[in-house]
Amino acid sequence: MGIVTQYATADLIGRIAYEGHDPGDDPAWKTTGAPSQSLYARWCRHMCGMACLRMVLLHQKGYSLNLFSLLAGARHYGAYVRTGTDIKGLFYAPFVDYVEQTHGVPAAVHGHLDLDGLLALLDTGHMVMASVSKEIRRPEADPERKGGHLVLAIGHQDGKIHFRNPSGHTPESLTAALSPDRFAAFFGGRGISLDPRRSVRRRAAPATAVRPVASRPSA
Repeated sequence: MGIVTQYATADLIGRIAYEGHDPGDDPAWKTTGAPSQSLYARWCRHMCGMACLRMVLLHQKGYSLNLFSLLAGARHYGAYVRTGTDIKGLFYAPFVDYVEQTHGVPAAVHGHLDLDGLLALLDTGHMVMASVSKEIRRPEADPERKGGHLVLAIGHQDGKIHFRNPSGHTPESLTAALSPDRFAAFFGGRGISLDPRRSVRRRAAPATAVRPVASRPSA
């Protein structure tokens, strides 16, 4: 399974995360579908969920809308709320509504998800957008806090959880695998499961609604 990053240029992620590079200063920003460079700069730190969704759609269907088209749909359902310069989201429940009703992918919110539950979902063929610390890209050190960033767990085998990290700063952290115990050091105990093996009937979009937030911007 391929990797989709939340930033237009994967080679810049290390500089963005650890050297203070302005994420909006990306020569490839247009590839995300952003209508302007300023809007790309405003939103790119919040796009881990859209990158995870794009990976699932590419895996299931072989094609997908670009990141900012997915973002527009998610915002219509209330999965993100912007007030001035403040962006809140990803809100899990309206995001699940968006995924099912627009893209036809079965999805579910798991507000309390332990490691055994995560492994069980992976065993049944689900993929899981798992809330983890953004520092999971440097797994040798324990993080200060768990959760706040989304990665896509795609399976487990040979004693490791395999996942794709939209803000990985090296090839090994983009397409990663960790032991369950090490993954648990970063896991926030919540997430969204998606079942790319099946599809559900699409329905008309509801009015936009605001729901409790479940993740934060990540670098």
